[in-house]
Amino acid sequence: MEKFVYYARLYDCYGELLSENEKDTFSSYYEENLSMQEIADLKKISKSAVGSTLKKTEMKLATFERVLHLEAKRQQLSKILAKIKDENLKKELKKLID
Repeated sequence: MEKFVYYARLYDCYGELLSENEKDTFSSYYEENLSMQEIADLKKISKSAVGSTLKKTEMKLATFERVLHLEAKRQQLSKILAKIKDENLKKELKKLID
């Protein structure tokens, strides 16, 4: 479950940097909760091709995060935001973070 949440967050940050095939496969697996076999059947490709695409996509997302640190920075900002008492300021900062 932790893996799913991690990659879903990275996808939120970096998904637009992926190819259409990578986005479609990732979304089917992580967001629609389809199995690799179900995705393979829909795309008329092998299950191993789906697995390969998912693995490459996960590696790309992890590399983007390693270089850009957007998710790590978002988490840090969320922790700081939780300490702020001014509700108006909190709302404005939350808009920027999300």
